[in-house]
Amino acid sequence: MTGGSSESKQLERRLSPERVAPFRAASAGDLDKAMELYAWNAILAGSMSATMAHVEVILRNAIHENLSAWSAQRFGEPRWYLDPGGILQPRALDDIQSARRRAARGGRSETPGRVVAELTLGFWRYMLAKQYDRTLWRTTLYQAFPGQRSRRIVYDAATVLHLCRNRLAHQEAIFNRPVDDIRFVALVLADWICPTSRVWIERHCEIEAVLDERP
Repeated sequence: MTGGSSESKQLERRLSPERVAPFRAASAGDLDKAMELYAWNAILAGSMSATMAHVEVILRNAIHENLSAWSAQRFGEPRWYLDPGGILQPRALDDIQSARRRAARGGRSETPGRVVAELTLGFWRYMLAKQYDRTLWRTTLYQAFPGQRSRRIVYDAATVLHLCRNRLAHQEAIFNRPVDDIRFVALVLADWICPTSRVWIERHCEIEAVLDERP
C-alpha cells in the first residue's frame, strides 16, 4: 500500500478513509492513483446524471400524458393524480400528497406540471409495478411505450434507472458498476417511448467518452 502525497493524504482525511477505500482497493493500494480515480469517478457520475435525468423526464412525461388523456376521457378529470377512479395505491397517494404540497410552496399555484415535476423516479417506477398491471398498464399505460408491450420489461428497465439515480444522488462510487450496460438500458427505455428522443439523448451522452479516459 502506497502512502501517497501530502495532498492525497489530506484529501483522504477530508473525504474519509471509508469513502476512499473502494478507490484505493481498485488502485492496488496506491493513494495517489486512488485520488485520480476518485476525481474521474465524479466526472463519470456527472455524465451519467445528465443522461439519467433526460430519460427520467421523458419517462415521467410519457406516463403523465397518457394518464391525463385516459383520466379525462374515462372520468372527466384530466388530473389523474387526484385518483378520480379510486385506482391508486396508498403509497402512491402519499407520494402525490407530498408532491402537491411541494408544488404549492411559497404561495405558488398548484399545476399538473408542477406536481409531476415533484414526483420522484421511484414513484414513476412504482406506477409500472405489477400492482397496476390490470388497472393501469393493460387499460392505458402500455400506449406510453409503443416500442415495448411487456410491463415487466419496462419496469425492470425503470428499476435499473432508479437504482443508478439513487447511487448518484448519494454520491456513491459508480466506477465499479456496469456503467455501459446502465447507459444502454437508459437509452433503450427512451427508445421504447420515443425513438427521436433516444437519438437526441445518445447524441449528447458523454458517458462513453468519459469511460475512455479512465485513469
